[in-house]
Amino acid sequence: CCLPGCECVWSDWFDTTYPDASDKNSGDYETFENIWNKFPSWECAKVENVSCRAQKFPDTPIADLGQKVECSVDVGLICNNKDQQIGGIIPMPVCLNYEISVCCTPNYPECLTTPSTPSTTPSTASTTTSSVSTPISTTAPTPTAEPTSSSTTPTTSTTTTTLPPSSTTTSGSTSQTTPT
Repeated sequence: CCLPGCECVWSDWFDTTYPDASDKNSGDYETFENIWNKFPSWECAKVENVSCRAQKFPDTPIADLGQKVECSVDVGLICNNKDQQIGGIIPMPVCLNYEISVCCTPNYPECLTTPSTPSTTPSTASTTTSSVSTPISTTAPTPTAEPTSSSTTPTTSTTTTTLPPSSTTTSGSTSQTTPT
């Protein structure tokens, strides 16, 4: 997979923000940007994997909490109060307080120049939804009539539209890996 010493290393659990229950536009934002702002000495050359959990429910997979939460290697964790519904594990439509652990490639030149394969960890909850549409080709004759003094001659034009395939994939997974 990787050069020796270049395997991703798990961080401790970060909890940089706390959701404000009185503000519908608030939420919990354990983003990489917020982590760097709060911990300027934190180094992460490349995010390989993330693990997210609710601070009060560390052993419950986030998919089982009944909240809409993004936990990704692209931004970190984002939970918006306005996206929450009444119900789930708490009776209020606000985000729980979440934590994130990040698995980072060490900041060594030899680790950053070789292509790496994203690491995988045992996942306790995973949901994937995929939708792929095949190209659609439509041909529709459009009759047009041009009146003349002696007769009507119908003409036909053909329109062909080809749509490129589109793919939408949404995946979320949580991991209960304990950082070492």
